[in-house]
Amino acid sequence: MMNLTKWALASCLIAASLTPVMAKDTITVGQVLEPPGLDPTAGAAAPIRYITYANLFEGLVRVVEDGTVKPLLAESWTVSDDQKSYTFKLRHGVKFHDGTPFDCSVVKFSYERAVSADSTNAQKGLFEPIEKTECSDPATAVVTLKRPASNFLFNMAWGDAVMIAPTSAADNKTKPVGTGPFKFKEWAKGDKVVLEKNADYWGEPAKLSEVTFKFISDPSAAAAAVLAGNVDAFPMFQAAELVSQFESDPNLQVEVGSTSGKVVLALNNARKPFDDVRVRQALAHAIDRKSLVEGTYSGFGSTIGSHYSPVEPGYVDLNETYPYDPAKAQQLLQEAGAEGLEMTIMLPPPAYARRGGEIIAAMLSEVGVKVNLVPIEFAQWLDQVFKNSDFDATIIAHAEARDLDIYARDKYYFNYQNPEYKALYKSFTLASKEAEQLDLVGQLQRKLAADEPNVFLYALPKIGVWNKKVKGLWKNMPVPADDQTQTYWEN
Repeated sequence: MMNLTKWALASCLIAASLTPVMAKDTITVGQVLEPPGLDPTAGAAAPIRYITYANLFEGLVRVVEDGTVKPLLAESWTVSDDQKSYTFKLRHGVKFHDGTPFDCSVVKFSYERAVSADSTNAQKGLFEPIEKTECSDPATAVVTLKRPASNFLFNMAWGDAVMIAPTSAADNKTKPVGTGPFKFKEWAKGDKVVLEKNADYWGEPAKLSEVTFKFISDPSAAAAAVLAGNVDAFPMFQAAELVSQFESDPNLQVEVGSTSGKVVLALNNARKPFDDVRVRQALAHAIDRKSLVEGTYSGFGSTIGSHYSPVEPGYVDLNETYPYDPAKAQQLLQEAGAEGLEMTIMLPPPAYARRGGEIIAAMLSEVGVKVNLVPIEFAQWLDQVFKNSDFDATIIAHAEARDLDIYARDKYYFNYQNPEYKALYKSFTLASKEAEQLDLVGQLQRKLAADEPNVFLYALPKIGVWNKKVKGLWKNMPVPADDQTQTYWEN
């Protein structure tokens, strides 16, 4: 009997050793800020897009990691000879998470909703060129523009241009319903958002069964969560000084990439004395941007001299437009009659803002500018600064790619108004040849550098850290997105 038991036990152990170990199929992703809502067509906050872009919501086209535009809900398209008509062939068999079918009527609703008088789309200007959207049949959408718009397709790949069903549009802020490979499961306010696999997805199914976005704003707490394995990935980690600690951990992978984000000291151009270009130029000369990058991101991140990052097409290096020169800054302030300037800088929660504010305040004090630092929560920033333009200055990262259009808008939070810039931007949108477009992109950057409506600081780096067994995450971030559509665990 003893021998039989012994052999039975041995056979069980052998069988167990031959059973394949199943790879983990859930992931917890760290994110600094909690979004104010989950409808990317009704809010400006990048954290909305980190969660929803490609995961929950989809547009006719999308941007992939290398920055190119690819088909998504439109399987193909053609453009008329006059560059004013786009005919999209839509995919068959696509349904929203609630079973609503996707067809041309949804495209028409989504685009008309974006340009309507009561639209809350933060990027409403992207849709301004659209004259009408028509449906020749349910699988064909014809979008006619008022004039050629060279950046139309790229703009329709933004998170703000995703498809929204009429039946669920009103509730998407709290109960989002899209067509993506994941669907909404839970939002525990102040803690996390959970997505689950969409078993009825029209395309390549997700490899993960569930994705949890965990909100951790404190860098030390974020680091502890990563090191303890409570967070599997932190794609946009902000405490750069801890990178070496992560690199020495055999269980972690660190990837330092680039983004299209531009960190700026945004100034209210409608408020005195910031309406005087000499004051804005003085502030630019007073800030040592290289030291700022070292202090906020341990040297990660490239300094910039205009509202464009090195990864964006047509980038022009304008770093020397306002070299660090405290004496020049004091001279310009004196000429503008702004000696003894006192200003308030509103600081949202991210470390680049809070740390950067302290460093910038110290630098400005060297030229006689007294700075009051006011930390605020992101919801307050969105209301007071972004919506109501009630501020002197703020530090913020503009995460959107190729967003030179924001300086051509009639109304935007920093209140820059320049007819010459608007005319240049209109010429850019009308340009049909790539060489002409790139030349105008350069002219637009130079115009912004000359006017310095904001102090352009540096391109936001993407410091990602995750479990070495996690695969498929983006190293670079050409648009605001924590794309989990290709993520999986390696055995």
